[in-house]
Amino acid sequence: MNNDTSLHRSLAARPASSTGGIYFHIPFCKRRCVYCDFFSSTDSGKKAAYVQALCRELELRQDYLNGQPVQTVYFGGGTPSQLSADDFGKLFDTIYRLFPISPEAEITLEANPDDLTEEYLSSLKPFPFNRLSMGIQTFHDDTLRLLHRRHTAAQAVEAFHRCRDAGIGNLSIDLMYGLPGETIERWEADLRQALELAPEHISAYHLIYEEGTALWRLREQHQVAEADEELSLTLYRHLVQRLKENGYEHYEISNFCRPGRFSRHNSSYWDGTPYLGCGAAAHSYNGMARQANVASIDGYIAGIRQGSPDVETEPLDLATRYNDCIVTALRTCWGVSLPLLTERFGKKLADYCLRMARPHLQRGTLELLADHLKLTERGVFVSDDILSDLLWVEA
Repeated sequence: MNNDTSLHRSLAARPASSTGGIYFHIPFCKRRCVYCDFFSSTDSGKKAAYVQALCRELELRQDYLNGQPVQTVYFGGGTPSQLSADDFGKLFDTIYRLFPISPEAEITLEANPDDLTEEYLSSLKPFPFNRLSMGIQTFHDDTLRLLHRRHTAAQAVEAFHRCRDAGIGNLSIDLMYGLPGETIERWEADLRQALELAPEHISAYHLIYEEGTALWRLREQHQVAEADEELSLTLYRHLVQRLKENGYEHYEISNFCRPGRFSRHNSSYWDGTPYLGCGAAAHSYNGMARQANVASIDGYIAGIRQGSPDVETEPLDLATRYNDCIVTALRTCWGVSLPLLTERFGKKLADYCLRMARPHLQRGTLELLADHLKLTERGVFVSDDILSDLLWVEA
């Protein structure tokens, strides 16, 4: 196999596995984007009670990670930058009181550009944030208005520079492609502006029309049109090539980073590291089961106050854990370790994986390097088919 065709050849080694992570779902938004199907609310009146409930949930579930050192803390949403310094003060006081946080922990805040004023950034300085993820999506104002984003392109650029001036040295930005009215030229303009900012990390996602969203309804009413498959593939190829040319490593299908600046928290999802998810609709994973908090702010707060969180638990059998491993690990540049597959799931499933992979190895959509199965550049574009073939299905 020609190694030069490997999408992921630039990263020589997998990052050291985290031992535990904590995720906070902050569901509050000033307004809802038309494409969003994440659990969120524009009613901020319950924010104080919600933060109090988060602190209490940490107390109720402090044994979930079995005392293992926490290597990542991530505030996602929703819009976590809707929290105040007082809110963060309460949360971090509780986190550090109850959990062994590694001195080298990656601590990330997702933020909207228009929230990142000088005053707000100054208010964050007492807290241990060392990574910030900014949801920009596009630098075209007409599309930002269509998506119901709160910021303009100029505000996004200004906010990025303010973060740099505030001393934030690890910045990630989110971009979207396949947007209504998208062309190669408009996508190139977005990438050019992103590269001028030179963030340490870029996440780029294809727009998805999720049923029940405002965007879904706009398409059903023929007010917007979905990008066709040929355009989508062209946009993705352009993304990969442009970022590669500018020194970014393609370490996961939708994620790119400067050398060594991968998202440690997200990588822990892909390598099976246990994590505790706090907040309404947050998910947790301990290696043997998944847990999901109730997707209701009122229901979440009520359960926490009663000392019995409203959590749905899904025990995972061997085949399900194997399938989870395939689906997550194969998306990354490190791929699926066959020795680890054997250790975790037994020789039968490891042999099955390799047997089902052989046709894709022959086609050049998978490659086997140092006992790791990895997608090639060609394989990325048919990754859904490859994953489907490698999954274990009971006869």
